Amino acid sequence: MKFENCFTSDLYVLAEEIKRETFELDNFNMKPYSFVSPSAYDTAWLAMIEDVGTQTPMFQGCVDWILSNQNVVEGLWGRHQDDNGDETLTSTLACVVALRKWNIGSLHVHKGKRYIERSTERILGKYINCNKKGSCPRWLVLMFTGLVELSQQLGLQFLFSTRVKQMINNLFFQRQEIFHRGKLVDGRYQRQSLLTYLEVLPSTLYAENQEHIVRILGDSDGSLFQSPSATAAAYMLSGNTKCLAYLQSLIQKCPHGVPQIYPLNEELIKLTMVNIMDNYGLGEYFGEEIDRFLLQIYKSQEKEDVEKMPICLKVDQLHKASLEFRMLRMNGYDVLPRSFCWFLNDEEIRDHLETNIECLFFVMLSVYRATDLIFPGECELEEAREFSRKLLEKSQIIDEQIVPSFHIKHEISTPWMTRLKHLDHRMWIEDKDSNAFSIGKASLISIYSDKLTHLALRNFELRQAIYRHEMEDLMMWVKKSGLNDIGFGREKTTYCYFAASSSTSLPIKAATNIRKLMAKSGILITVADDFFDEEGSFDELEALTKAVIRWEGEGLKGYGNIIFKALDDLVKVTAETCLKGHGIDITNHLRNIWSETFESWLREAKWSKKGYIPSMEEYLRNGMISIATHTIVLPTLCLMESCFPQHKLKPGNYDTITTLLMTVTRLLNDLQSYQKEQEQGKINSVLLHMKNHRGLEIEDSVACMEKIIDLKRKEFMEHVLRNKFSDLSKPCKDIHMSLCKVFEMFFNKKNRYDSDTEMLEDIKKALYDPINIRK
Repeated sequence: MKFENCFTSDLYVLAEEIKRETFELDNFNMKPYSFVSPSAYDTAWLAMIEDVGTQTPMFQGCVDWILSNQNVVEGLWGRHQDDNGDETLTSTLACVVALRKWNIGSLHVHKGKRYIERSTERILGKYINCNKKGSCPRWLVLMFTGLVELSQQLGLQFLFSTRVKQMINNLFFQRQEIFHRGKLVDGRYQRQSLLTYLEVLPSTLYAENQEHIVRILGDSDGSLFQSPSATAAAYMLSGNTKCLAYLQSLIQKCPHGVPQIYPLNEELIKLTMVNIMDNYGLGEYFGEEIDRFLLQIYKSQEKEDVEKMPICLKVDQLHKASLEFRMLRMNGYDVLPRSFCWFLNDEEIRDHLETNIECLFFVMLSVYRATDLIFPGECELEEAREFSRKLLEKSQIIDEQIVPSFHIKHEISTPWMTRLKHLDHRMWIEDKDSNAFSIGKASLISIYSDKLTHLALRNFELRQAIYRHEMEDLMMWVKKSGLNDIGFGREKTTYCYFAASSSTSLPIKAATNIRKLMAKSGILITVADDFFDEEGSFDELEALTKAVIRWEGEGLKGYGNIIFKALDDLVKVTAETCLKGHGIDITNHLRNIWSETFESWLREAKWSKKGYIPSMEEYLRNGMISIATHTIVLPTLCLMESCFPQHKLKPGNYDTITTLLMTVTRLLNDLQSYQKEQEQGKINSVLLHMKNHRGLEIEDSVACMEKIIDLKRKEFMEHVLRNKFSDLSKPCKDIHMSLCKVFEMFFNKKNRYDSDTEMLEDIKKALYDPINIRK
C-alpha cells in the first residue's frame, strides 16, 4: 500500500494548491470568473475596438489572447469540447476578422481560414440533413452572415465550393426572414432581442434605431443586455462613455479573455463550483470549505423581489434558488420549497421556460434535481417535479445538436434514490455538459477547472485501486471461511462489495474496515437466507438458530456449522476493532442483533411449513427484521462513531431512521419478489394485500404497495435530512441513506440482485474500467 499512501499524499497537495488559487485566505470567498471559460467570439469583438488617439487596439490583451489561444493543429478558436463545431465556426471567423483588421498574425489567419473553408459545409450541412426546415439556429444565422459581410469588407477571401456558397446564400435568406419576424427589442425577453446581436446586424438598423439604443444604454450598466460583443459594437458605433466604462470594468475583471455574458451571477457561479466539488466526490478534500460556504449561504438567505426582475434575472434566480435548496437540504438545513417554487405562480417565467427549453434545460435540470428531496405533504415540490419533468421530456425531442440529452435521459430514467455515489461521481467527471449555469448567445456557459477535474480523475482512480485491493481481501475471507464452497444459493461477493464501496463516499483509507464489514455482512446474510429458503431442513434451521441465540456452535454440522463459524469470526473481528478504536465492547449487542435476525428467518420458515398466513401487521413486524438491513447498518455505525448511542442497538429500541430503513427495504424487496414467492407457496406484503382485499388484481396490490413505499420513502428522507427527528450524527444518517439507496438500486423495477448479469456493467465502471473524460 506504499504506492497508494504516496498517491493519497499527492492528491492532498494538489487539493491545497487548488484552495490557494480558488479561495481567498481565511474565508470561502471564491474568485468565480477564474472558472468560466473565455469566449473567443466576444474577446475578438473587444479586440476590434480602436483607440482613436493611437489608432491601435484599445484592449491589446484581447488581441494577445487571440494570438495565444488558437488551436494550432486545427486552426480554430473556441471551446475544444464543442463537438458540434457551431461555436468554433463563428468564434474562428470573428478571430480571423479581428486579426485581419490589425494586419497581424498572418499565419494564424491562414490557419483560421483553412479551418473555416474545411468545416463550413459539415457544420451547416448537419442542419439541412436533420432539420425538416433545413434552417440553422437564429444565433448561428445572424453571427455567420454578419461576420461574412465584415470579412468581405476587410478583403478576406474564402475558397468555398458551389454547394457551400448556396448554403451561405440560404443563410442570408433566413436572416431576412428573422429580420421580418423578430423584434429589434423584446421588452420581456431581452436576451432574445435582435439587438443582442448588434455587432452582426446591418449598420442601417443601428442608424434607424440609434435613439432607442442610446436610451437603453443610459438606463443600463452601459451594456446591451450584458453582452460584451454587442456592447463592443455599440461603443464602436456611438462612442458612448457608459459603454466604455462597462468594457473597461469587464477587462479589469477578465484580463485573459472575456465571457459571453458580463456581469455573471457570481453567487450562482460559486454555488455551481461547490456543487461540482460535491458531484466529483471531493468532499474529503474540500469538506471544511464546503461546510463553511453552505453556512454562509444559509445565513445570508433573503427573500428576493423576483416580480420586478427582468426575465433573464428571474431565470438565474430560479437556477440559484433551486441549487441552494438542494445543497442546503442535503446537508441538514431547514429550507422550504417556496424558496424556489415561487416560479409555479409566475406565468411569465413559466411561459419563458416552456418557449425556450432548448436554451434553459440546465435550469429545469436543477429544478428537477431539487425535487428529488421531497418530504411528506410537500405538494409544491410535487408540482415543480411534474412541470420540470414534462419540459425535460420535451427537450429530448429537440435536435441533439441543440440539447445534449444524455444527462436528461439519465436523470429521468434513473431516480436519484437508485443511484450510487461512486458511479454518480464518475458520470459527473466524464460529462462535459453537466456544469452549465447560464446561457450566452451562442452556447451554454459552463464552469470548468482543469486542476479540479484532474484531482477528481486521480481520486476516482485511487478509489478504484483501493477498492480492487479490498475486493481481493474479501475474496480471501470468503474462501477461508468456506462460504464460496457451500454449493448452493447465490454467490454475491462481488455484488456485496460493489454495493458497500460504491454507495458511500467515506474517506478512502479510513473507511476500509467499514466497507469490508458491510460487504461481509451482506455476503453472510445472503448465504444464510438462501440456507433458510432453499437448502436447510427445518431441523437444521432450528439447530442453527438456537446455536446463534446461545452463541455456541457445538453440535452443528455441515452448512450450519460453516455459517456459524463465519458469523462468529465476523462478530469477533468487529467487536475487537470497535474495542481497539473506541474502547467499547459491543459483543453482546452484535450477537443480539444477529440472533434477532436468525429468529425472524426461522419464524418465516415455520409459517411456510405450517401454511400459516399472518396478518399484514404481523408479517411486517417480522419482515422488517428478516430483510436484515439493520444487521448491516448498526454494526457499521459502531465502527464509525465511538459515541453511537448504545441503547439504540437493542432490539425493539432502534432509532426511527433505522426502523424506517428496515420498512422501506422490506417493501422494496417484496415488490420484486412476490412472483417467485407465490410460485414457492410463500407470502409477502403484496400477496397479503391482495388476499386481504378480495376482488383486487395483483396489479392493484402492486400499485397500492408502491404508494406506501413512496410515503415511507419520503418519511425516511425527512428523518435523514432534518435534525429535529433524530440525535444521530450526519455520518450515521448518511450510512442509513446509502444502504437504502443500495436496495433501491437492486430492486428498481426488477430484481437485479438475483441476476448474474444485471450488475456487471456497473461493477466494471466502479472497479475496473478507466474513466473517460469527454473532450
